[in-house]
Amino acid sequence: MDYIETQLSGMAGEFLTVGKLFKLGLQASVTFGNAKSIDVLAYNQNNDKTYVIQVKTCKQKNCFPIKKERINPDHIYVFIILNDFSEKENYYIIKGNVILSDINKYFGSSYKNEIPSSMPAINYGPLKEYEDNWKIFNE
Repeated sequence: MDYIETQLSGMAGEFLTVGKLFKLGLQASVTFGNAKSIDVLAYNQNNDKTYVIQVKTCKQKNCFPIKKERINPDHIYVFIILNDFSEKENYYIIKGNVILSDINKYFGSSYKNEIPSSMPAINYGPLKEYEDNWKIFNE
């Protein structure tokens, strides 16, 4: 995937996430790169909580490239598989501290060898239990 395609997929994921958050009644905004390691900020008026969100997007069922060192335990991660245009997207919503609590589960073999992979990634398989986990924004 070239840079432009990656950028378009990433932006699609961020806008789709904000759209879903609006539908849930949250105030949300894409940061457009103005906040390092933060893609979306959301506020839930009902519980007076602000959520810091990282969005990772891919076009088909695959993995989501990210290093464990980039996972913030206090952030929420929205992993999106865009699928074909005529298909519904898949959303997996999980807290950073959950990912960090079991690196082997989420990163698979990325960190199992003595020398970690140069392109570590979270596999979508272990994320399945967090599919459409939008209730996380009411906690």
